[in-house]
Amino acid sequence: MTTEMEAVSVLQYLDNKSILVIGAAGFLANIFVEKILRVAPNVKKLYLLLRASNEKSATQRFNDEILGKDLYKVVKEKYGPNLTELTTEKITVVNGDICLADLGIQDSLAHEMIHQVDAIVNLAATTKFDERYDVALGINTLGPLNVLDFAKKCENVKIFVHVSTAYVCGEKSGLIMETPYRMGETLNGTTGLDINHEKKLVQEKLDQLLVIKAPPETITQAMKDMGLTRAKMYGWPNTYVFTKAMGEMLVGEQRDNISLVLIRPSIITSTFKEPFPGWTEGIRTIDSLAVGYGKGRLTCFLGDLNAISDVMPADMVVNSIIVSMAAQTGKQKETIYHVGSSQRNPLKNEKLPEVAYECFTTKPWTNKDGKQVHVRKIEILSSMPSFHRYMAIHYSIPLKGLAVLNMVLCKLLDKNVKDFHRKINLAFRLVDLYQPYLFFYGVFDDSNTEKLQRMVLKAGVETEMFYFDPKIINWDDYFVNTHIPGLVKYVF
Repeated sequence: MTTEMEAVSVLQYLDNKSILVIGAAGFLANIFVEKILRVAPNVKKLYLLLRASNEKSATQRFNDEILGKDLYKVVKEKYGPNLTELTTEKITVVNGDICLADLGIQDSLAHEMIHQVDAIVNLAATTKFDERYDVALGINTLGPLNVLDFAKKCENVKIFVHVSTAYVCGEKSGLIMETPYRMGETLNGTTGLDINHEKKLVQEKLDQLLVIKAPPETITQAMKDMGLTRAKMYGWPNTYVFTKAMGEMLVGEQRDNISLVLIRPSIITSTFKEPFPGWTEGIRTIDSLAVGYGKGRLTCFLGDLNAISDVMPADMVVNSIIVSMAAQTGKQKETIYHVGSSQRNPLKNEKLPEVAYECFTTKPWTNKDGKQVHVRKIEILSSMPSFHRYMAIHYSIPLKGLAVLNMVLCKLLDKNVKDFHRKINLAFRLVDLYQPYLFFYGVFDDSNTEKLQRMVLKAGVETEMFYFDPKIINWDDYFVNTHIPGLVKYVF
């Protein structure tokens, strides 16, 4: 799939456009909304779909969870007291749910949107690797189809951007192309993948659990186990990427004449430049390692140091989304964009422990008691057998000793033994979930994305405004001076 090489003006495209943003409270969606408000004040309307009990609480969520964030400080400085007037005019908060038909939008507002919306961007997702299967299937697989069905009812929608993930490829190695997954396609060649059947299996399992009056925690665990089992049956490593892949299949097959863009970002990290460097929230895949290490809790790094971690700052991902809207509007085709760095500016895993050590020795983290946490060079475990040996020496053998002592003391240490056992099981479970990414040997082809970058008007400010070329990133500088300080400020 190729992109015609024609220059586009993104700002001109955004003028007088009405855009529906699904999953508006999420990390990427926040950055998307902030960017539009800051650089495109002539946009007509941003409809922000938020899940809440009613319209009033949806508006409250917008004020608290979106506008109230530090992320919006640049917009607040730019517009000052006029920001309230701007948001009142430009933003309509929509109480809705991606899991419902017509997105659960009230009839009167839905009628307005059907006549007004020009573009739809779906950023809603549950990104937990071991999410409940019923939840992940509803949000990641069937949700995009509900958005597409709503797009088809809209009179003026010329583009539907669905944000997926580059890791729908599973554990493939080598060069991974910007190609679609077709209905029923699997990663291991196993036949029989049918999304309707998956829905039916989930409902049958839930019904069985209700009949035996299973407690909520049993139902949750059963749904989590089911998701991982079904994913691995067809070659995907976890529930998240499996359900995202099925979501791609659905919208790809049923789009009709809707212009469809699938954005596949790699691992998303803090902002590179805008609205300011280092904005982040929540703990993403590689961030859990930095947080654990900086707090003195992580003493080893599991992963192949020669493998590549494909990461991309969040503001670059958002810029690619906005440019793709302008470039592909009305094209009546499906185009896939890998938004990552492994092809044009690869980051080797060996860099991660190096920069973490540099950051936390130069400026140790100070805990809530006011004490600095001093870190040591991290021990590198370059294979799963080395990880199992490490766990046996440092945890499994001491646990056995603690268990013997507990027996001698008439089970006075029962709680300690159970807590220790629980932590070890959690460590193994987390490694099982993350292992495919710690030993990942794929490189994401980004030919379409590179062409998209070249389509931005060279004249004026737009190339500076809508940057997403990974070659401009100096990884040492980014991690030491931007990303890790951002984690310390917003996540620790």
